[in-house]
Amino acid sequence: MIKNKAMIALAAAAMLALAGCSQAENGGTDNNKPGSGLPSPTASIQPSQPPAGGAGQPSTGNGADQGAQQPPAGNGANQGAQQPSTGNSAGNKDGGAKHAAQAVTVGELVELAKKGKVPGCEYAAHTALFDDIEQAWGKADTNESAGKGIYAEYRSHGVAFGYNKGMLVFDVRSFDKSLHTIGAADIKKALGKADSETVSGDDRIYMYRVNDQYELKFAVPKKTGKVDHISVYSPQDAKNLMAG
Repeated sequence: MIKNKAMIALAAAAMLALAGCSQAENGGTDNNKPGSGLPSPTASIQPSQPPAGGAGQPSTGNGADQGAQQPPAGNGANQGAQQPSTGNSAGNKDGGAKHAAQAVTVGELVELAKKGKVPGCEYAAHTALFDDIEQAWGKADTNESAGKGIYAEYRSHGVAFGYNKGMLVFDVRSFDKSLHTIGAADIKKALGKADSETVSGDDRIYMYRVNDQYELKFAVPKKTGKVDHISVYSPQDAKNLMAG
């Protein structure tokens, strides 16, 4: 009886031992379940799904590559360089032509004449000495006796000086091209009737006394009706100051 009980206990122990071995062979806990921290056995063979907007999909955003392919919409330096300027810059043809055609006004000539001067010349009648002019400008193109004195012409300056034997300048004449747009009608409109109107060859001379010292004369050829030259004249100096 005791022997049978012992055999039953041994058989039970053997069955328990076999059950424990079977559980050990099956790996115990199921590590393939989600959350186990290990990858699924099929993860390596499933195609990867890139996230939306990732490297695998063409970008629709404003990335660097897309920006490089699109021309800038702003007023950048390159865009500005392709657009013609509308300003009156130095290289603008209309601006340049307008400046070249700009003429001196009769009123401006009168104001200069009150000081004994003509446009573009610093030397004034009644105060300038021809010695100083010759030293600064060099020898005149022509230097001849005419009328009440000697006249020296500087063609490159468009100016002629009348001076007496004491070298004092009494007449400054300008042949500047800016004068050639002024007509006889413009002179009369600005200054009214001339103090005297005479004829010298083909020129009609309009003389206006601008003050006690100076006269302003306009020489207008009949064939053009436009000013050829002007003269700022000091009558009291048109004499030989070296005479006894």
